Amino acid sequence: MTLIELITAQAARLKQAGVSFGHGTTNAFDEAAWLVLWALGMELDALEQHARRTLGADEQAKAEALITQRIETRRPAAYLTREAWLQNVPFYVDERTIVPRSFIAELLADGEGTGILDAWLSDRTNKVLDLCTGNGSLAVIAAMAYPEVVVDAADVSDDALAVARINVDRHRLAGRITLIKSDLLDQVSGPYDLIVCNPPYVNTHSMQALPQEYRHEPAMALAGGDDGMDLVRRILRDAPSKMTANAVLVLEIGHERAHFEHAFRRLEVVWLETSAGDDQVLLVTREALQRWSRKP
Repeated sequence: MTLIELITAQAARLKQAGVSFGHGTTNAFDEAAWLVLWALGMELDALEQHARRTLGADEQAKAEALITQRIETRRPAAYLTREAWLQNVPFYVDERTIVPRSFIAELLADGEGTGILDAWLSDRTNKVLDLCTGNGSLAVIAAMAYPEVVVDAADVSDDALAVARINVDRHRLAGRITLIKSDLLDQVSGPYDLIVCNPPYVNTHSMQALPQEYRHEPAMALAGGDDGMDLVRRILRDAPSKMTANAVLVLEIGHERAHFEHAFRRLEVVWLETSAGDDQVLLVTREALQRWSRKP
């Protein structure tokens, strides 16, 4: 059996088993390719080069065993491989944090001088906060994209901060990224020129309907209360005191735009275009937050 034949067969197994995707891949073939290549110790971009290579029985068995584990446990592939990729940057991940998948990464990875965020930033942008940092991926990508900035990466979870430390050290950014234990904005000082945040925002009804794969992730990193906006309310209330005069907050709210707009009807925001559309990530200025807080 060749490599491509094995991957195709394993993709059929994943599809037949009805596993759920969304933790780095969106379909059965990509998931199978990831797991098979990883099981064989091959680089993830090696498929085209080695597609017609004939595999030995032991190689086939090793790959099939990993696919079986994926099907039987319903654990996301990233937890099985202990690695996730975001904007072509590798990150260590385990069950102490959710698998990184924020669309904010796209906006940051565009980099200085070329990205959507540039219209809102300036040469005075030098201090960034990654709030609810999880495994530290957004903090790392921000530091890579903007070489002149320093980044605080905050999370309430000691477990998440331990994983973030692995990734900060892995990418040799300890000199520019400071990890902080903080209950949202309570323990950070600032002021920041840019705050990025992918907070828990899944509403209660959606939490109850999540596929098994998502139930392996820490619930505290997903659940946002009845309408998904419990933590967002605190963030928007407290953010102005942690922001410089021209600062902006970039906030991901996933599929919760309707709940967001109902909860914050008078707040002026800008919806940012990502690969998922223009309804999952928003930007709000400090000035807009201050005006909103003064409205009856």
